[in-house]
Amino acid sequence: MRTFDIAVLPGDGIGPEVIDATLPILERVAHGAPFAFRFASHPGGAQHYQATGQALPEATFESARRADAILFGAMGWPAIRYADGTEIAPQLDLRERLDLYAGVRPARALPGIPLPLADPRARSIDLVVIRESTEGLFASRGRGEVIGDAEARDTMVITRRGSERIAEFAFRLAARRKRRGRPGRVTCVDKANVFRSMAFFRKVFDEVAARHPGIEGRHHYIDATALDLVRRPWEFDVLVTENMFGDILSDETAALVGGMGMAPSGDIGDAHGLFQPCHGSAPDIAGEGKANPTATVLSAAMMLDWLADRSGEEALAEAAVRIERAVDAVFASGRLAPYEFGGRDGTRAIAGAIASHL
Repeated sequence: MRTFDIAVLPGDGIGPEVIDATLPILERVAHGAPFAFRFASHPGGAQHYQATGQALPEATFESARRADAILFGAMGWPAIRYADGTEIAPQLDLRERLDLYAGVRPARALPGIPLPLADPRARSIDLVVIRESTEGLFASRGRGEVIGDAEARDTMVITRRGSERIAEFAFRLAARRKRRGRPGRVTCVDKANVFRSMAFFRKVFDEVAARHPGIEGRHHYIDATALDLVRRPWEFDVLVTENMFGDILSDETAALVGGMGMAPSGDIGDAHGLFQPCHGSAPDIAGEGKANPTATVLSAAMMLDWLADRSGEEALAEAAVRIERAVDAVFASGRLAPYEFGGRDGTRAIAGAIASHL
């Protein structure tokens, strides 16, 4: 039996609540399986920064670096900021230091979940936004320039290395999804009609697309994509884009399938993987037991699938599918209604229902 070391970073606000709800589900799928988990919790986040002056202690980073995978809650608190006015965001530090270049943001319509689009085709939404997470406009984080009181500048950085590897990641993912019945289509989302950096991003995308003749490559401008994700989101499969564009689109796609409480994510590199819900720390409901843990549970399933690919342990992939099917079954039953949908079922009730179904 192989034991996988999971670095757990609960963080701020509802982060510890959704993490505490998810770990028993992972323990349940490991029961009797040919694998096991060893969880170790580590401090970090805005409230830790306020108390100690450290947002991401070096010991926490080293534990995350050595772990087989990282399970992340939520970090940040609007009222706690650095001296330059920006929020505490250790997750961005982890992306940079561990080279987690692929932000993977799936959006799938779950049975039984109310959707904002009335068109019945919205029930077939099943897409993934792939966000380049180490450069783009975010490369200017901490490096922007404020000139007196009259001007501020942040610089977008697009490199061949960054563009090529994120496009390769997107095409490989589309090929895997095609084997599971999806269309096998990658849409490059850019603003190549205006910016040289985006034209370069598209050029590299086209070069990579030529190496994957079995997968369709498309182009779509960012503004048209934002529009068409509302008009016809069921036509998209895999979308690949620059960091800031991906940040925005992934929130839009989360809204299409019920909101941030239903939206999992992974930040993946060649050597490390971090998995977290797309939502933030939600100070307005922290400590009230109202947080929907579904996004974290589905992020944990993504973690198992990723570990399966790396380790060759097929039972991990099967456990990931079991979790996803349990989530689907629980909401399809109509017996649960999270607070964001006007219901009264909170963190424990939702996690308990998923665990019971397992």
